[in-house]
Order: sequence, then C-alpha cells, then structure tokens
Amino acid sequence: MISPIDGLLFDLDGTLVDSDPMHKQTWGSVLARFGIALDDETYRRDFSGRLNPDIVARLLPQLDRAACVALGVEKEALFRDLTPRLDPLPGAAPLIERARQRGRKLALVTNAPRLNALHMLRAIGLADVWDAIVVAEEIGVGKPDPAPYLAGLERLGIAAERAVAFEDSATGVQAAAGAGIFTVGLTTSHAAEGLTGSGARLIARDFEDPALAPLRL
Repeated sequence: MISPIDGLLFDLDGTLVDSDPMHKQTWGSVLARFGIALDDETYRRDFSGRLNPDIVARLLPQLDRAACVALGVEKEALFRDLTPRLDPLPGAAPLIERARQRGRKLALVTNAPRLNALHMLRAIGLADVWDAIVVAEEIGVGKPDPAPYLAGLERLGIAAERAVAFEDSATGVQAAAGAGIFTVGLTTSHAAEGLTGSGARLIARDFEDPALAPLRL
C-alpha cells in the first residue's frame, strides 16, 4: 500500500456524489428531441467519464463542433436547475476532513465543466476544501488521457507514488492509473470487474467501505 500519503485526488461525478441518475435524466431530456432514447447500458458505455462535446459528436455526427458544445451547455444548465442540493457519497466529507487535519493536499480532477463542478461542490458542502481544481476541458484533453491527473499532481506539488486517486468510471481509472497514481475504483456506477480491468488497485462501494482500511486514510 501507499506510505506515506501526501495527497488525495478525487473525481467528482459518481465519486464524491452519485450524480449519474440526474445526468442520465437530463441527457435523456435533451436528446429526446433528436429521437434518441437513452438506456442504462448506453449511458454507462458512451457517457460516463467523457467530455460533453465528444458525447454529442458520437451520438449526433451531423452536428458541427460548435453545435455539439452548445448542446452540452444546454444539458448542463438543465442539470444545475434540477440539483440545488445533493448528498455526498457516504464517508466522503469525513475522509476529506481527516485528510485536511493530517496535512494532506487535496485535488479535484474532473471532466465536468467548471460551472457544473463548482455547482456540485456547493450542493454537497465541499466547495472550499481544495488545494487544486483541475477541469479537463481547460487543459485541452480529458480522461482517459492521464493529463488531467498529471496536472493535479503538478499543482499539488506531490509525486504520483505518494498519492491516492478515487474514480468511478473506466475512463477515469485509466487516467489516474496512467498518471502512476494508486487508484481506488468506486462501484457507484460501474462494476468492479471493469474498474479493475482499467487499472484500479482497490475496489470500494463508497468511502465507508472497510476495504479502504489498509490505506489508513
């Protein structure tokens, strides 16, 4: 296991908050006018952990890039309207508070647009705890590329081998593991097998899972 731990890096959607049901609902509303019916398997395969313009381009190749971006913006505005309050994943807030007390640095690393990320952090009461917030679209490439996590390590000033990352999607796990970080896969929205196959070193259902005990977080 990791010892000592200098920093923790967290994904947001599906990791700090189980937001996927509301994301699926809002995507379904936006895409319905194009005749696209969104089922659970399609959402898990083509949406979770990906950047919005890439999602739209895959489903609606007839749209140009500007239209793809605009549709994603519309969807996220609807999501924010529908989620004034959200509950963090069990154990997330206490774990983050312990980390702060122990002097560990904290980074959020997300494919979500900044407006959404800040909205969700406020909605779960974790807006002011971060040493760094890395928004993938602002660095030009999203997960599964490791670049967002490499940026997170750089901004925290810590080495990959002294960090732990938490992710819930295959693309997110690939990004964190690809950056050389010990990665915990949370089974909020994806099966353990897919997370392990993508590079997760440990699997947990949430931040209260006894499986995390060996990390001494």
